[in-house]
Amino acid sequence: MDMNGKVAVVTGGASGIGQAVARRLAEAGGKIAIFDLNEDAGQAMVAELGVDNCVFANVNVVDEASVKAGIEATVTALGAIHVNVNCAGIGNAAKTLGKNGPFPLDLWNTVIAVNLTGTFNVLRLCAEVMAKNEPMTDDGARGVIINTASVAAYEGQMGQAAYSASKGGIVGMTLPIARDLSTIGIRVNTIVPGLINTPLFNGLTPEFVESLSQSVLYPKRLGRPEEIAQLAAAIIDNDYINGECIRMDGGIRMQPR
Repeated sequence: MDMNGKVAVVTGGASGIGQAVARRLAEAGGKIAIFDLNEDAGQAMVAELGVDNCVFANVNVVDEASVKAGIEATVTALGAIHVNVNCAGIGNAAKTLGKNGPFPLDLWNTVIAVNLTGTFNVLRLCAEVMAKNEPMTDDGARGVIINTASVAAYEGQMGQAAYSASKGGIVGMTLPIARDLSTIGIRVNTIVPGLINTPLFNGLTPEFVESLSQSVLYPKRLGRPEEIAQLAAAIIDNDYINGECIRMDGGIRMQPR
């Protein structure tokens, strides 16, 4: 699907991977709706991309009413939704049974809610709007959904039970959702990043970042958000990529710790 003139909803689009995706799709001629909780960063993206090409909605992906309001604002301002890229997510670390007792259930519920339920909440409501689009290709394409998982879905480290479960859920639901939406011409894929240099790494020492980089097969460095954005753009462009979970991790296989 040609991104030029299309509208993309990007969750977590005010920073990190989501921000890189928003910029890349805008460069391809798309109009972008940023769904994020960071008002200042979201408005900065609107200023950067232009008020005619970008809108910001303060959206909590877990809350149905909040997502519906964001979608309504998007359609009102930009006219439609053709693409949804879900990058919003959180992480935490706790052992199943640690020095302070069992993994706190509220932490588990929060991670599952934001990463897994939040992703599904946004995509299902975006799909409802995409279904109203006129077919854009001879094959009847009406939209593209791209989710973001993590290599922790396959090789979660110690303390990552909740995070791995949430990302494994995204991997696991990719094909069933692609099957569900195939009849209306909506493709569904998931990008599975490895160690990507996002703001989450800002608090780490250069020595620790270097040790992480050495665990990557090749190239021995952290991935760049722009590289994930490049893959997202390629998925949108190629109508024969559907129902796939694509690792982008430099060949890393995570160790237990």
